[in-house]
Amino acid sequence: MEPASVRKHSLLSMIARNGGHGEHSPYFDGWKAYDRNPFHPTQNPDGVIQMGLAENQLSFDLIEEWIKNNPTASICTPDGVGKFKDVAIFQDYHGLPEFRQAIAKFMGRVRRGKVTFDPDRIVMSGGATGASETLIFCLADPGDAFLVPSPYYPAFDRDLRWRTGVRLIPFACDSTNNFQVTLAQMESAYAKAIEANINVKGVILTNPSNPLGINLSKETLTSLLSFTFEKNLHMVCDEIYSATVFKSPAFTSIAEVMQETECNPDLVHIIYSLSKDMGLPGFRVGIIYSYNDQVVNCARKMSSFGLVSSQSQHLLASMLSDEVFIEKFLEENSRRLGKRHSRVVEGLKQEGINCLEGNAGLFLWMDLRHLLKEPTPDAEMELWRVIIKDVKLNVSPGSSFHCPEPGFFRVCFANMDDHTVEVALQRIREFVSRGNKNGDDKKHWRKRDLRLSFTSRKCDESLISPRQIMSPHSPVPQSPLVRART
Repeated sequence: MEPASVRKHSLLSMIARNGGHGEHSPYFDGWKAYDRNPFHPTQNPDGVIQMGLAENQLSFDLIEEWIKNNPTASICTPDGVGKFKDVAIFQDYHGLPEFRQAIAKFMGRVRRGKVTFDPDRIVMSGGATGASETLIFCLADPGDAFLVPSPYYPAFDRDLRWRTGVRLIPFACDSTNNFQVTLAQMESAYAKAIEANINVKGVILTNPSNPLGINLSKETLTSLLSFTFEKNLHMVCDEIYSATVFKSPAFTSIAEVMQETECNPDLVHIIYSLSKDMGLPGFRVGIIYSYNDQVVNCARKMSSFGLVSSQSQHLLASMLSDEVFIEKFLEENSRRLGKRHSRVVEGLKQEGINCLEGNAGLFLWMDLRHLLKEPTPDAEMELWRVIIKDVKLNVSPGSSFHCPEPGFFRVCFANMDDHTVEVALQRIREFVSRGNKNGDDKKHWRKRDLRLSFTSRKCDESLISPRQIMSPHSPVPQSPLVRART
């Protein structure tokens, strides 16, 4: 509790200043370093390469081609301007009927036609971030908790907690079984929470996993869903990477599992988005799909705080309804993701760096435990600072994902062109070779006494290029939290 004098004189609300934004994390600090000195192949070839952005830029040409061939889909062309007035005037919170129908059909296609979705249960929000917060707001009161297998997406700490006041309780998965989620882990976490008198409202799963890039198996989903049914807990599944699968095993949705498992549908909810599967984060299309009527009704009322623009709905309804295009896009996008994933994995392997065997997502889980001075979080942070400052790659350390084992890093591979990928691999090659020349791949950077203060608001001047401006891709305000000192 803040002193009364602080509360009296503060110009911000308690929620605004409570630190729940979660930005005191190396995940966001890496973004700040990149934003101050972003790589450009000609204008700034020595800048930081952004490998912390889970964005798919590999298939833009397919979408651009479709837009050129379908000018009536946009109200901003002579061919489509006739729909301008209809789209520009007020739309109710349900969204355009044709959009809800198209997104419901698309979600079914992504899940290989094994389930169908009701357009009347589609609730829109401003991206998966808005959808996630809205759903949690509907399900829980401040102080209630959700169990989340870790490692998990760092911004969950901001998206799900900051304004709702809920708690996230990680239950750790580790390398002993390739970070697979198990029922035993969940049962143990639940028992400990109950013993601590914490009101557990549900479980949150990300499938496919961010940051691991792997699917949850049907058997695992079945056991976890049965557990939540037994304990009367909500099951929230974030499935925003469901169409980024590029090799077996195929993706299995909780919607499919619940058809074959005894459960209470009122407790099952899905978060979806077009940010990853279609590579359209700028469109801010987030979806809540709930089997609970009360949740749908409440979330729809709340959607007024973050509606998807009618112009975006109009364009996307036409695109997603083009079955020939969608089939081609999903197939080609998967092929390109698989090819890029293989290139990065092979490039790292050549330098003695292994990755978790993944099959989905826009990232890979890189194992640098052999480069740690000692198996501790501090050693991981020391290595991460060297990678940011000297190697100039923004990769995200496992500790920011609540990973229980130091030495793992998430590397995003789909947000750059082929040239930038090769530059990044060359930098890693040089980094590793410098260590090998010293006879110990750790010694060449251990000697550096680099320190980082997460409470400072000032970024090390050596990470700042005066020519650069804030990247338009940054998820955080232009207020650096990092200070690295040599």
